[in-house]
Amino acid sequence: MLEISLNLGGFDKNSNDFRIIQEALAARQTARDFLAADKNVDALERIVSALRTLRDFSDYDNIEFKALLIGLLFDLSEIHFALKDYKQSEKELDSLFKVLEGMIKQDSDRFGHLHILAMELSTRILRSRKRAMDMLVKQQINAAQLYEKVNQGVVAATEKLVESLRKVGQLLASSGDYRAAMKFYAEAIKISKKRTGRVTRKEIKMTIEMAEIMMRVGSMRPRAKRLLNAILPHAIALETLELEEEIMALNEIIDADMEREPKWKTFIHRISNQVGRLKKGKETKEEKGKEDEITTESPSTHEAEKKGKETSKKSAHGKEKKSKK
Repeated sequence: MLEISLNLGGFDKNSNDFRIIQEALAARQTARDFLAADKNVDALERIVSALRTLRDFSDYDNIEFKALLIGLLFDLSEIHFALKDYKQSEKELDSLFKVLEGMIKQDSDRFGHLHILAMELSTRILRSRKRAMDMLVKQQINAAQLYEKVNQGVVAATEKLVESLRKVGQLLASSGDYRAAMKFYAEAIKISKKRTGRVTRKEIKMTIEMAEIMMRVGSMRPRAKRLLNAILPHAIALETLELEEEIMALNEIIDADMEREPKWKTFIHRISNQVGRLKKGKETKEEKGKEDEITTESPSTHEAEKKGKETSKKSAHGKEKKSKK
């Protein structure tokens, strides 16, 4: 569950608002315990109870109220996903982003990392990978400046988002959807570079993984080679010998494949031609066989007709003799 820090120092401890927040926090803690015990339905009931409690809060614009609401919406989306109620989970994700958009404008230092964590959540719960990518692109507008912040919360949240995107890319690649996998890898690399402001070992490694995926698509091997050649100087500058060797080994594989490609195409073309000739020869033989059958049958038929005529003549001649007698 999402960690939310609240500043309750400005509340009167005897006030109704303070009591409401305390009750909601207690319900959330109970929900956390239920989740740890894999009791998702019980956890859901506690989160819903906390949200009902918040209805009686006096000021919906209060920043602590909204901070707690963000945490509960995050929890609700995760729990519904765990319960396989995907549609409801996605609705709550939309509500979460709507609340966060206003909060990062109000205090990006405090809420920036929560916005990035919500983006990471979207990569996990959105079943449509296209919608997940569209969501990320849309939220980049709000998060563009957040990656540059150096506070610990933003750094940790960004690393989690990058790793989540990377895992989605790996999953898509393993299922054979290479082009979609490359989109997620490209997004992970872009976000990671924005955070660090330079190319680090992590970006090099992810770029190598992306190139390996490209190599599985024949038409993209030249692009994979360009990508590897572009990242090689960075690997050399960082003195990462194992990554240098990995890049050069992949380049050798691509070169060997590209050399074999014309030979393979020629071989396939030759085989196709041979099959075509054999098929044509077979058809010609079959046609000739049919002609031979017709030729063979014709004389037999002619002879049968001839014999039939002779028999008829003999029969007629015999009748004539009998009548003369």
